[in-house]
Amino acid sequence: MILHRLFSGDFPRSRVLLVMLLAIVAGLVLTPFIFPGAKALNVAAKACIFIVLVASFDLLLGYTGIVSFAHTMFFGIGAYGVAIALSHFGPTWAGVAAGVAAALAVSLVLSLVIGLFSLRVKALFYAMITLAVATAFQTLASQLSELTGGEDGLTFKVPELLSPGFSLSEHPFLGVSLDGRLISFYLLIAATVVLFLLMLRIVNSPFGRVLQAIRENEFRAEALGYRTVVYRTLSNVLSAAFATLAGALLALWLRYNGPDTSLSFEIMIDILLMVVIGGMGTLYGSVLGATLFILVQNYLQDLMKFASEGLGKVPLLRDLVHPDRWLLWLGILFVLSVYRFPTGIVGKLRTAARKS
Repeated sequence: MILHRLFSGDFPRSRVLLVMLLAIVAGLVLTPFIFPGAKALNVAAKACIFIVLVASFDLLLGYTGIVSFAHTMFFGIGAYGVAIALSHFGPTWAGVAAGVAAALAVSLVLSLVIGLFSLRVKALFYAMITLAVATAFQTLASQLSELTGGEDGLTFKVPELLSPGFSLSEHPFLGVSLDGRLISFYLLIAATVVLFLLMLRIVNSPFGRVLQAIRENEFRAEALGYRTVVYRTLSNVLSAAFATLAGALLALWLRYNGPDTSLSFEIMIDILLMVVIGGMGTLYGSVLGATLFILVQNYLQDLMKFASEGLGKVPLLRDLVHPDRWLLWLGILFVLSVYRFPTGIVGKLRTAARKS
């Protein structure tokens, strides 16, 4: 009963998917103890942040059927909100709260304006409008150097509890130092779980069912008495709010933010890839898609380097798997994943579970 309420009645509905989700959660939670080193911790933290970000985009694309290229703008607003606040007010929790609140307020206004003025147009034109707005915002962030640090970005300090110099104990626990970095990591995991479950509740509420009805047939939903513009605008606002919170988490973890860190169009492309790989309209797909993509993005080069060295006596194969060609292989892996899982990993697993 408790689990039913916690997951809003929306369970994985596939044993294989359940095992994969449990493995990802366990891997993230145990990362500091199983995979020592700063890189593994950073990869796990980035995976958590992108789970929230991708899930928020799935709320917009997968559940409402809206294609937007402005998602990284809200992600950047969250990161800049925290960065600017902590740079001006110092490393205090009040500064964090002020930065998050200001970022949410800006995102609320922008997403509402974009929704009201743009969602009445056709999907292609809406996508182009959001792309133009996001590009303009990135340019603005780069030029307002006195406020945003320009191209160099902002480096700032976080509250003492989250700083690497803070220590709970002089004695390590299972070989891991109990410092502010570890506290930051587990607070990040807790925030990811809470935000994900909240989004799961939204998509399984009556409001979420209306969004899915609009995605399937907007004209029929309108005929049933639902003001589709209102629902689509609210979906846009909610999606922007969760993206903003993901950006705030990124800034707190990195203690830095710049245009390329949170506003880059490459991030938008990565989000689209993660949604497609995991499976649109599932939310659970964001967990699989984000985790797999981040792992491949960070460790594919290392694997190719190892393979290239092992094939030192085979010139053609050695050059083919050279680490500099990792983007080529990443593209090939993406094409193969789409071909093998046209409805995403989650969609494929659920279909297989229903047939068995």
